[in-house]
Amino acid sequence: MNYVYIACSIDGFIAKPDGNLDWLINIPNPQNNDFGFSKFMENIDGIIMGRNTFETVLGFSEWPYLKHVFVLSNTIKNLPASVKGKASIVSGNIKDIIRSLNKNEIKNIYVDGGKAIQSFLKEGLIDEMIITTIAKIIGDGIPLFGNIGIEKHYKVDKVEMLNENMVKIYYKRKEI
Repeated sequence: MNYVYIACSIDGFIAKPDGNLDWLINIPNPQNNDFGFSKFMENIDGIIMGRNTFETVLGFSEWPYLKHVFVLSNTIKNLPASVKGKASIVSGNIKDIIRSLNKNEIKNIYVDGGKAIQSFLKEGLIDEMIITTIAKIIGDGIPLFGNIGIEKHYKVDKVEMLNENMVKIYYKRKEI
């Protein structure tokens, strides 16, 4: 199973045009709640993320993942020493990558990053999405879905109001 767990603005952006996430980081959270992310990660075997998202995460003060990260990239050849044993590079056909990971017992995969998510959607490889909408319009940025060029059908499985700033919607792929 391949999952998306992501936040976006009301106007559908996951980051500002330069990839900046400050609009998301500055959401009031006085109790430092992770809003279910740790529970979600308990059922995940590995993470696939795009190069741009990986480069953004490298800029965080500490590596946020306990699960192995597979960086989807045709341009990165070597990873920094700081992520040795925590991340590896994968490239090529997405379906082949998934088959290879599944053979190695990486069956529940968290897909992260706008372009990675779009690529997986185009291939029909996203089973479930958990999208938290932040009550903010940022006006311009990197779109969550962009123009994937095909229609996909999902059903709403559950809706949670997390606080006055966030609504989390759970979607499951709907076969037609």
